[in-house]
Parts: sequence; C-alpha cells; structure tokens
Amino acid sequence: MTPPRVLTIAGSDSGGGAGIQADLKTMLANGVHGMSVIAAVTAQNSLGVQGYWELPPEAVKAQLDSVLGDIGVDAVKTGMLASPILVETVAEVLAGVAAPIVVDPVGVSKHGDSLLEPAAVDVVRARLLPLATVVTPNLWEVEQLTGVKVEAEEQMMAAAEAVLALGPKWALIKGGHLPGEPVDLLTDGETEYRYSAERHDNHHTHGTGCTLASAIASHLAHGEDVPDAVRIAKDYVTGAIAHGFGLGAGIGPVDHAWQWRPLDVVQ
Repeated sequence: MTPPRVLTIAGSDSGGGAGIQADLKTMLANGVHGMSVIAAVTAQNSLGVQGYWELPPEAVKAQLDSVLGDIGVDAVKTGMLASPILVETVAEVLAGVAAPIVVDPVGVSKHGDSLLEPAAVDVVRARLLPLATVVTPNLWEVEQLTGVKVEAEEQMMAAAEAVLALGPKWALIKGGHLPGEPVDLLTDGETEYRYSAERHDNHHTHGTGCTLASAIASHLAHGEDVPDAVRIAKDYVTGAIAHGFGLGAGIGPVDHAWQWRPLDVVQ
C-alpha cells in the first residue's frame, strides 16, 4: 500500500539535524512518504550557520509543480523560506492546495542565526499564515510576527490570539523556553489544549521545531485531527529530545530514529 504523502518546503541543513533533512527523517519515522522542495541551501554544522543561499523562485516553483502535478500530497509542511519572493512563490501555489498545511515560521536558527529577511516577515503574515491549518511559532517567532512578548505561561493565550488574528485555523504556541516544565498551547480561538512534557537535561536539541512541525503534518496526513496530531507529534519529539546526541563541537541533533534504537542504546 502507498503510505500518506507529505511535502516539506524548506531549507537544506548540511549538518543533517534540521531543515529538509530533519523533515524527511521525521516523516519516515512517522509512517509517511516524505517529499521535498528545497527553497535554500545552508552551510551549517553543530556550531551554527556559516551561510545560506536561496534558490531562484523559478526553481522552487518547478519543484512544487513537479510534485503536486504528478504525485500529489496529503499534507504540507513549510519551514525556512528566507525571502519575500520565495514566500510569495510558495504561498501562490499553496493557495490552490486542499491538503492540510503546517507552517513553521522559521526566523532564526537554534544558534541565533537569522534565516528570514526582515522584509519577508510581512509577506509571511499576509500571504502564508492565512493558508495554514496550524502554525507552530516558538516565543521568539511569536514576537517577530505579532509584537507580543511572552515571559510566562499565563501570557500564552494572548500570544495565540494575536497569531490567530493573522489567519491560521489553529495556533500552537511552543513554550519550551519558559521556566519550569515545558508546556505548549494549542487553540483555534474556541477550544484550548495544553500539552506538557518532561524537561530533559540534554542540550542536543538541534532540529526540534522542524521535527515537531513535520510530525504534526505526518499525522494530519494519516487522518488525525489537529489536537490528536499535535499530541502524537509531541510524544515523538519528546523522545527525540531525550535521546539527542552530540555531533561536532556544538549542539547536536535530536534523534529522529530513537524509537528504533536497541534498548541498550536508548536507555
């Protein structure tokens, strides 16, 4: 049987921990067929992003047309889109796609390196977020998109409402950078869900945002509703964080294959 089809539109991480590489690993681990449209190429390792280069918009459009015109999709995930013209190119095509769309509004890398031109933020707000089934900003991205600064869990609902005002159906506000046990808030403006998880003492967390968004897209493609897709994805990414491993001299990746490791490796 053909597995569900999920398309990631994002940047390539040469270190293999985030971006397209993390997305495809996550999709395989969550039982779907992953496909990719590369919007940018990064020179990246455990220490940071040394540079990135956008693909021409016609190359991004051609990749989209190739996949959508022949294979089709059951869900889409967007990540690093870098520039206004690439956001516009992707949004124009996705406006004609009926499948669920998960938008990870990538603005900065784990190491603090900018991955989105300032001028592109307005285009993300105006063109991409209104297409989203669910948008998955971290607290820095919430502030970038809405101006709302979150410093405590009780402020997360105000942040979610500000994000929802930009047009997505659901907002998932990721609270992992707040003190205490990590809590994420999901809402469509009417119903509220909170997802808590154990905080693991492991700084090898490169790729968490990409991984979570891709896992959500995978389970939407399986037919789960948004709250259940987020719950399953959260469980998966929590395990991946717990088993994150060191590579190089900096921050290593989460382990996308943690469920498949022998017990003497993952324990």
